[in-house]
Amino acid sequence: MKKAFGLMAILVLVMAGIESCKHEPEEDIIPNNTITAVTSADTCSLDTVYFVNDILPIISSNCAMSGCHDAATQEDGVDLSSYDKIISTGDVKPGDASGSELYEVIVESDPDKIMPPPPASLTPEQKNAIKIWINQGAKNNKCANKCDTSNVTFSVNVWPIIDATCRGCHAGANASGGVRITNYNQVKAIVDNGNLENVLGRQGPKKPMPPAGPLEKCANDQIRIWIAEGAKDN
Repeated sequence: MKKAFGLMAILVLVMAGIESCKHEPEEDIIPNNTITAVTSADTCSLDTVYFVNDILPIISSNCAMSGCHDAATQEDGVDLSSYDKIISTGDVKPGDASGSELYEVIVESDPDKIMPPPPASLTPEQKNAIKIWINQGAKNNKCANKCDTSNVTFSVNVWPIIDATCRGCHAGANASGGVRITNYNQVKAIVDNGNLENVLGRQGPKKPMPPAGPLEKCANDQIRIWIAEGAKDN
């Protein structure tokens, strides 16, 4: 009887040990039914990379496109069309860029694995912005006064906007619509024929650009001011 009791006690302890070793299923970083609100700052910090101002334009232009990682295509199950989807399906680990799939694929050295694939790979500056944003917590944030319309120039204001939002589709031999936008002269050409203002303003017969949605008001204002002042190579 004592022996049977001892065996029962051991069995209970073993079962308890098994239960204690079970791993609870990991929760998603962002639950599927959650929409993360944007945190807006009245003032901009030069040391901060903002998702809405800096990161979303890069991803929208270079990754969240039809046939790739937009909401409809979701190639390989990756949807980069919104903040929540970027975090969850891009396997972003806030505070840890090196452990985040989104960052790993953009700095991959294997040309067959890097995203976006060559020749449309991100620039070193764009890769670094994504790295800093993730390491700063991968927040859904934006700032309001990052818009400087007092002295708009092509090199400082306009080209970074176009590079982030247009180059992904309009570079290389297979540039969308046969329109390449990789330097000042090419940008000036679509200014002179009126196409740049029309597509950014989502007016006329041309397909609205960017496809994912209109530019932030600040970016639109800066481009329009630059055009009104002569669209100089400055």
